[in-house]
Amino acid sequence: MTTMADAASLKSLIAHELPDLIAVRRDFHAHPELSFDEKRTAEVVQRELAAMGIAHKAGYAKGTGIIAYMPATTADGASRPAVALRADMDALPITELTGVSYASTRPGVMHACGHDGHTAILLGAARVLSKVAHRPNPVTFVFQPAEEGGAGGEMMCAEGALRGDSGGGLGNPVGSIYGLHGWPTLQLGQVATRPGPMLASVDDFIVEVEGVGGHAAYPHLAADPILAAAHVVTAVQSIASRNVGPLESVICSVCMIHAGTANNIIPGSVRLEGTVRTLKPALRLLARERFFAIAESTARAHGCRAKITWHESYPVTQNDAQATARLLDIARRTLGPGRVVVLEHPTMGGEDFSYYGAHVPSCFFFLGLRPNGVSDYPTLHQPEFDFNDDALPTGVEIMCEVALARA
Repeated sequence: MTTMADAASLKSLIAHELPDLIAVRRDFHAHPELSFDEKRTAEVVQRELAAMGIAHKAGYAKGTGIIAYMPATTADGASRPAVALRADMDALPITELTGVSYASTRPGVMHACGHDGHTAILLGAARVLSKVAHRPNPVTFVFQPAEEGGAGGEMMCAEGALRGDSGGGLGNPVGSIYGLHGWPTLQLGQVATRPGPMLASVDDFIVEVEGVGGHAAYPHLAADPILAAAHVVTAVQSIASRNVGPLESVICSVCMIHAGTANNIIPGSVRLEGTVRTLKPALRLLARERFFAIAESTARAHGCRAKITWHESYPVTQNDAQATARLLDIARRTLGPGRVVVLEHPTMGGEDFSYYGAHVPSCFFFLGLRPNGVSDYPTLHQPEFDFNDDALPTGVEIMCEVALARA
């Protein structure tokens, strides 16, 4: 067992574990599971934790969420709040086109967002930390289901994953939490983050545009919901272009349109689905108000009616200033300042890591995946995407250093 957390010993431990971690990551990749169905993944995680002798508790968030706990090894650390490290485990409903030997064995499901890599990194951090004798902080490991739209993080929090023994969790209550995401546009060996807003809030909508169907040859006898829906799709873009300042961030994307049964029939209704992303609570409210007003009035102007279902989903992922400064300092010392990027702007993706930040100081960071010298690299949610195994050591090292640096 290593008695001190110096850089050389950590790197040596990580190098020793790396072949196994790659095998575990590729096993996860070959057996992807959708949100709240991560049964096999959860079994593998529990088996790994049991083999390490790490206390853990399963059954969170509809059954597949897991937390594990590693106490501090120093007398003064026994009463400290735990440092939590989080990974998400779920896959996406996408047909894989990578062609790798360990490609998905489940048609229509794949790890297109790198959660297989995140889970492997957290297991790797647990393996390495279990072999370090001098651990000044207790560590809580959060293996979370259903990040992809299921808000598994919100459930983990509600069920006490951060509250320690007395609140439904394990060990000491969590004092801060850190999470990462593999990032294909960031160079391998780099990490990136920023204080304040890191990712956007997420609101999802369904618009049923209801009209009057009829024969395509006699549109004047119908109220065409396809025409109305087309104008709605165009009109809601004015939220970003005409309702908010040019330096603010609002995105309104219509991503699904369903209508019709034949090329000579005007249907009676059209279904639109999409998402709205913002970075500030006031803009989130404004975007919702304008969306309803524009969609409803535009449909009405075409003789139709818009019935809107609005789902308020993930809040803004807000990085705590002190936790982010700590992460940046650790990353610069570990990787060198040239490999640490402070992002100028947030990204408009959404993350349910945001829910943890409502309970304890949190920091979310990106882990570079793009190989050096490669300009065209598959990005997240594409069928060609595969987590880069060469990023595993950097991810494990940063997670270990975060757990070992005095909180």
